[in-house]
Amino acid sequence: MKSRRVLLFSGGNLGDWALAEIQEGDVLVGVDRGTLFLLERDLVPHMALGDFDSVTDAERTRIEQQVKNLTACDPVMKDLTDTEMAFRHVLSLQPSEIILLGAVGSRLDHTLANIHLLTAALQAKVSCRIVDEKNEVLLVDHLAVVKRKRYRYASLLPLSPQVTGITLEGFRYPLHDATLTIGQSLGVSNELLADTGTVSVASGQLLVIQSTD
Repeated sequence: MKSRRVLLFSGGNLGDWALAEIQEGDVLVGVDRGTLFLLERDLVPHMALGDFDSVTDAERTRIEQQVKNLTACDPVMKDLTDTEMAFRHVLSLQPSEIILLGAVGSRLDHTLANIHLLTAALQAKVSCRIVDEKNEVLLVDHLAVVKRKRYRYASLLPLSPQVTGITLEGFRYPLHDATLTIGQSLGVSNELLADTGTVSVASGQLLVIQSTD
């Protein structure tokens, strides 16, 4: 798995749009109900992790029969969410990139917890992003190239209390050596002028959230 892309399919919002993220050679990891999502589309993940409390007994049996590399845990006696447990395991294997799918859902607490996982990837120097049907999220603490792809807007929100030295190139609303403080909406709804743009920061952690609408 080292130096390969890993796609984590969690139990949040998933659809056939997520399949478009898969490339040849990717390692697929099912997290709880995300495992069933893959199996229902004839994709057997390389591994599956979780407590599997969001699937039926019959669905769990199917998962156990089809996935050879399966790690199940007690749904009560655990300290981490299923997604964090899988994420930290994958991170320890030093992949080239981690893409979190199904990490956004109706549980705002889980969504925020998953966004916070980006800090661990940043510290480990592993490229990581969260993708759902209409958004893509990455975390920047130095320099990032942002690709427009299918997205219309790009918003910048501090994850740390303050982010300094923010400079944008290739955006409709440029910034140069700017500072954003958590709670400000100044960086919301910017747009790329070309297919790519750059975001650089001097200090702090800055979320770059691209959205289709």
